Amino acid sequence: MAFKCWLLVSIYWLLATGVLAQPLRDDIRKNIRCSANSLMAYPGPQQQRQSPAPKGKRPFYISHYGRYGSCYLSDRKDYETPYRMLATADSASQLTPLGCDVLHRLDQIRHDAINHWGELSDVGSRQHQHIMRRMVEHFPEVFTDTTTVDARSMTTLPCMLSMEYAMIQLSRMCPTVKIHHNATRRDLTYLNQRDKRLELLQKDSAVTAALAIFRRTYTDNNRLMQLLFRDMGYVREYVDDDKLYDGLFLLASNIQNTLMRNQLTLYDLFTDDEIYRNWERDNARWYAAYGPSPVTGGQLPFSQRNLLRKIIEQADSCIRMNRPSVQLRYGSETALLPLICLLELDGYNLSENDLENLDRHGWVCYKIVPMAANIQFIFYRNGPQDDDVLFKVLLNENETGLPLPSNLAPYYHWADFRDYYLKKLDAYEER
Repeated sequence: MAFKCWLLVSIYWLLATGVLAQPLRDDIRKNIRCSANSLMAYPGPQQQRQSPAPKGKRPFYISHYGRYGSCYLSDRKDYETPYRMLATADSASQLTPLGCDVLHRLDQIRHDAINHWGELSDVGSRQHQHIMRRMVEHFPEVFTDTTTVDARSMTTLPCMLSMEYAMIQLSRMCPTVKIHHNATRRDLTYLNQRDKRLELLQKDSAVTAALAIFRRTYTDNNRLMQLLFRDMGYVREYVDDDKLYDGLFLLASNIQNTLMRNQLTLYDLFTDDEIYRNWERDNARWYAAYGPSPVTGGQLPFSQRNLLRKIIEQADSCIRMNRPSVQLRYGSETALLPLICLLELDGYNLSENDLENLDRHGWVCYKIVPMAANIQFIFYRNGPQDDDVLFKVLLNENETGLPLPSNLAPYYHWADFRDYYLKKLDAYEER
């Protein structure tokens, strides 16, 4: 009897750890770029048709927060360090033929990135133009001759350029719309709020220890090092294999964000299992550092409480207007991901102690904040005197769910949203 119980438990565990995680493995196998997580180039909306507007209602206001588009890596060392490691080994005749080939590829990648570190790429500029084009095409009632558009950006170059390319596209499609756009440090108090207490919590020993254990358990560099180097004794003495392994995977992930993606790849250096494990490790890092992890008491999403309050306050103000309006905000993934968790969109407020279980619960970073990720609130009413304002939320241009009752989902009553989230913010700040 005991053996039968053990067998049933074992079968259940295998099903839970294997079958439930398999769809994500399949996703990454079919589209290897998903493994890049937050570095995944914006895939565009999966949902091709919007749900019909509620009866008698028309869209009149859009509130948006978007991450900057595809970029080059911001730190020059990300390009130089892996190259220098292999170049030094090459000068000592320690590279295999594959190692020499990888060195050549790294040289091409670093040359393409020279003096572009941290800059928006051509891929990124097109992403924001396409997002704006679809916004206008899907909700033309919002973009009229009397519409005012207010766009604000963080003061970093990728954010400002993402905003500018979106505004260029908007001006082409709607030349009579009145556009005001700006990038000032004053707006940083809500575009990407800094909270020193929560930032210290991100670096808590319990968080770093959990991630360190996760890395040691799920990362093995030996296979790749043996393919690149002739002598593992040389690797042990002269090569920081963790840094090289991570650096190669970082570059493999980011190539998709530049035009180099049409010329070469580094993904061929990794097995399917290694690619999945690298994704899993990075996914855990994002969850622990910015998500609702119970290790940090689920507090980190509240780092963007100013942003959520601003969204609510500005929506209240625009609802009182008798003309359409649009508010666009351009910032970073370190604000957008906590905001999405704070909003509890599609269960992204998940509380999970075991970092290995995130994929089984659907907490998947590349679905939340790929490059150019965005959240859009689309508001509906039948006229300026309509007190029953409805809205829906788009995450990366796909309709998504909120933890609110509604007989009109994906549409919700603004009054319900406002009441629920202001109480949530007030309760946190009182505590």
